[in-house]
Amino acid sequence: MNDANVRRILCIEDESEMIDLIRLILSRRGFDVKGAAGGREGLRMVKEELPDLVLLDLMMPDMDGWEVYQQMKADESTRQIPVIVITAKAQSIDKVLGLHIAKVDDYIAKPFSPQDLLKSVEKVLAKTIAA
Repeated sequence: MNDANVRRILCIEDESEMIDLIRLILSRRGFDVKGAAGGREGLRMVKEELPDLVLLDLMMPDMDGWEVYQQMKADESTRQIPVIVITAKAQSIDKVLGLHIAKVDDYIAKPFSPQDLLKSVEKVLAKTIAA
């Protein structure tokens, strides 16, 4: 039942309401969205699912997003998966630093609009198709 054209997105986020919101926004556009409640579960699911894209919250209690990101990039099987970081507005000073240091694919600050989310997801996925 796995349609090759359906883009699979894994949302790693410790707030279930946020996962539901992201799933609602993206599934309307035909994306298959799975959620992982926290960094450890997210990392495990990334390795099992090998999604087309990861939406990664930075602030999580069990394992923060940077740790998840670094472990993904250190693993041969998950290194190529693009990552969009989702974080709170207050951390925007880290935005430029994070993008340069970690080479994340894109960045969305909460609260974001559905348009912001879709634009970012479609931009990053378009780059991976072209690559």
